[in-house]
Amino acid sequence: MTASNDPKPSLPGWNYTPNVPIEVSPLFQWPPRPFAVLRWLWDSWFLISERLIIVGIAFASLVWTQPPLEVTRNLELGWIAQIWLRNIFLMTLIAGGLHIYFYRWNAQGKKLRYDPRPLMVNGRQFTLGGQIRDNMFWTLASGVTIWTGYECLMFWAMGNGWAPVLNWEDNPVWFVALFLAIPLWESFYFYLIHRALHWPPLYKRVHSLHHRNVNVGPWSGMSMHPVEHVIFLGSVLIHWIIPANPVHILYHMQYLTLTAATSHSGYEALLMRDRNRLKLGTFHHQMHHRYFECNYGSLEVPWDKMFGSFHDGTPEANERMKERRKRIMGA
Repeated sequence: MTASNDPKPSLPGWNYTPNVPIEVSPLFQWPPRPFAVLRWLWDSWFLISERLIIVGIAFASLVWTQPPLEVTRNLELGWIAQIWLRNIFLMTLIAGGLHIYFYRWNAQGKKLRYDPRPLMVNGRQFTLGGQIRDNMFWTLASGVTIWTGYECLMFWAMGNGWAPVLNWEDNPVWFVALFLAIPLWESFYFYLIHRALHWPPLYKRVHSLHHRNVNVGPWSGMSMHPVEHVIFLGSVLIHWIIPANPVHILYHMQYLTLTAATSHSGYEALLMRDRNRLKLGTFHHQMHHRYFECNYGSLEVPWDKMFGSFHDGTPEANERMKERRKRIMGA
C-alpha cells in the first residue's frame, strides 16, 4: 500500500484512519474459516513483522547476553545487572529510535499518522512536567526494572528446577508453536487485566498514569504505574505451568515490552520509499487512548465484541461508544 492511496479519515479529528470497519482476527469466528486463519497468521508473522523481528532479538539475546541456567540458579548482582542493562539498551533502541525517527526528525511527516496533534511538551499532569520526560522516566525506572525482575525470577526458578524447562529435543513442534501461542495468551490476558484497570478505584490510583497520554508516542507504551507494570508483565508467570525454554521467556517479555513501544508509535506503519514496510501501531488501540471506554483488548481475541466495548472505527460505532461512555460515567 502506498501513502498516496491512504483512505480518508472515517471519524472527525483524525489525520489518518485505516479502512473501516476494523475486523477482529478470524481465529475465533464461527463457522471456521481456515483459509482466512492461514492468511491472518501469514500477515501477522511474514515476511517482515514485529513478531518475527522480536523472535530474532530473543535468539540474539540468548546467544550473546543471556547467562546460562547454571549461573542463574544463584541470585547474584552480576548477572542480574547484565540482564537489566540489556533491557535498558533494547527499550532505548526501540522506543528511542522510533521517537527520533517519527517525532524529532519528522522523517515520515503525517503519512499514516493517526493523531494530527503534536505530543505535549509541557503539562502539569506529567510527573516531570512534560510528556516525553514523564514517559521515559516511568518506562525506564519502573518498567525496565520490573521487566528485569520477572525475567530474573523465571531464570532463577528454571535454574533451580522449580519452573518447567522445555528443550528443542523434548518436543520440537511445541517449541515452535509456543512462539505462536504467546501472542494469543497475551491478548487473552491483556483484555482481562486492562478491563480491571478501568475499575474506578484502580483507574484513579494506577491506570490513569498511562492515560495521561491521550495522544501517544513510542515512549508512552510502557509508561505505567509500577503496580500496572507488575500486573501487565505478570503474563509471563504462565510459564510456571506451561514449560518453556529461556528463549521463550525472552521472547515473551520482549514481545510485551517492545511491542508496547511500537503499538503506541502513533503511526500505522513504517514507510520506506513510500511503501508500507513494517506494521506498527493499531488504530484500534489509538482509539482507546482518545475515547477511553472502548477497545480494552486487542484484535486477536474478540473480547471487546463479546462484551460490547468494540469500536470498529465507523461513525455508527462512535455514536454507540458515546452513549456507552455516558452510561458508564453516569453510573
